[in-house]
Amino acid sequence: MAHLELIPKENVSSFRKLAIGSWKTAYDPTVYGTMTLRMDKALAYIEEFRQKTGIRLTVTHLLAKAMAEALRRCPDANAILRYNRIYLRKRITISTLVVQTDGGKVDLTSAKIDDAEQKSLREIAAELEAAVQKVRQRKDEMLEKGKGTIHKMPYAFLNFFTWLISFFMYTLNWDMTWAGMPRDAFGSAIITNVGSLGLDTAYVPLVPYTRVPIFIAPGAIKDAPVVENGKVVPGKLMNVNASFDHRFIDGFHASILANTFREMLENPFEHFDKLDEVAPALPADVKPPVSAAG
Repeated sequence: MAHLELIPKENVSSFRKLAIGSWKTAYDPTVYGTMTLRMDKALAYIEEFRQKTGIRLTVTHLLAKAMAEALRRCPDANAILRYNRIYLRKRITISTLVVQTDGGKVDLTSAKIDDAEQKSLREIAAELEAAVQKVRQRKDEMLEKGKGTIHKMPYAFLNFFTWLISFFMYTLNWDMTWAGMPRDAFGSAIITNVGSLGLDTAYVPLVPYTRVPIFIAPGAIKDAPVVENGKVVPGKLMNVNASFDHRFIDGFHASILANTFREMLENPFEHFDKLDEVAPALPADVKPPVSAAG
């Protein structure tokens, strides 16, 4: 079984081929950008969703669903590079970074949602919650096995090891589960909430061995004056910060992603689950309340 389900992209433009040839790895072709979203309606939607269902919905869940929809609308951005050729992913997988704390030691890992564009917001929230808890409780056997392998690696060989694993899993597209490496652990795009750190703006570096070309970092939601119908009124604003691999994602793709984010996050009642159709959660689904921005 292959590591990823892929199909070669045909009819690649001359500019795209030039961009691929201009950079050898994802160390330097990074484009950074920030868009500011009005979050008043999103926060109201989250509150009503929680009241209706009892499910712990957060801004991260909204962004995961919006990211999945953006990649559905722009399949060319749902891709990786192999041998300097663009390959489109057959599936849309969205990952979020999760903080693990164990005995005073802090670690960072990922929890993912496969086929996120096909799932409702309720399904994404429930599935991501289960994935996060599994990761934090260190019950993801494959993930723990892979991290155990990394812990045993001498520091002198870390650069070569990460390059080799990336080469096997993505360039050769081998299934490396036998070696403790999870299948597609990082997916099409990664979301990490820097707002939980109190930051408005922060850019996440592309991590070469993951081959993920899109990192999204939502900032903290802040009170700010906004213009509405020609008048200055109080509003809730949030920066969405992004890092892109410019070798195959450019302004055209970024505009589709940005417009989808704005459309969905600023008009959540029209684009996410219909609240009058969402059933209440089962007791096992209900978690302690947390900040909506989590």
